[in-house]
Amino acid sequence: MDTNTTKGIFASKTVWGGVVALLAGIAAIFGYSFSEVDQTTLTEAIVGIASAIGGLLAIYGRVMATKEIG
Repeated sequence: MDTNTTKGIFASKTVWGGVVALLAGIAAIFGYSFSEVDQTTLTEAIVGIASAIGGLLAIYGRVMATKEIG
């Protein structure tokens, strides 16, 4: 896999948008409703949180590594 031309599934805004749309549809069954703006905002928030978690994990991994960078 060429990391310069591909990305992980969790880095895809389309996937997260689909998850949010699916959850909004399920919520509608139970009487809750979300506007498209709310869905977009939630998708952006999820992507931002996932990016922050990824950054923290990368820093943690480097701090805990036993070999020096050469």
